[in-house]
Amino acid sequence: MSNDTHTALPSHIGLFGELEKNWGWLMAFGIASIILGSIGLGMSFALTLASMVLFGALLVAGGLFQILDAFKCRGWKGSAWHILIGLLYVVGGVIVMIDPVLASETFTLVLAAVLIAVGLLRLIIAFQLRPSKGWYWPLISGLVSLALGGVILAQWPASGLFVIGLIIAIELIFNGWAYLFVALAARAAGKARAEKAG
Repeated sequence: MSNDTHTALPSHIGLFGELEKNWGWLMAFGIASIILGSIGLGMSFALTLASMVLFGALLVAGGLFQILDAFKCRGWKGSAWHILIGLLYVVGGVIVMIDPVLASETFTLVLAAVLIAVGLLRLIIAFQLRPSKGWYWPLISGLVSLALGGVILAQWPASGLFVIGLIIAIELIFNGWAYLFVALAARAAGKARAEKAG
């Protein structure tokens, strides 16, 4: 490709790679995320407890599968440790399901750390997409995630009763909008590339 042709192309074309052709899946994911988050806003306490109970059930199921797997591996010197790890999963899962409120307070701290990390990563994504339209949506989403993580830490442990469900709902909504606008930007970049190729 000649230097003139290369410079004639808008700078945002080529940023999205295969997403220019497959933007519909990302848009569908964004819309689904917005819908689920909107439903979750109306039931944050129930969503908090439900998420804890579900997590506990997953721990129990994972532990039971690991114990069963250990019995199938006869002769393996590490099978006793395998069983012990499985039992710890089961015990941890049962504790979470018995007292989901205590579990939610504990997981509130973990959620705060995750939101802060996700927020920082979204800021990086936003600045990588900066030449394209809509790059500021991941930026806004990242700043919101950082703010939510800070609010959780400031209100802990009382925030553990409702904040996990509320934050999950809000995070889903902003995540959905961010991916929706990235999908639209990818679609626009694909159209621009097709017009230049034509």
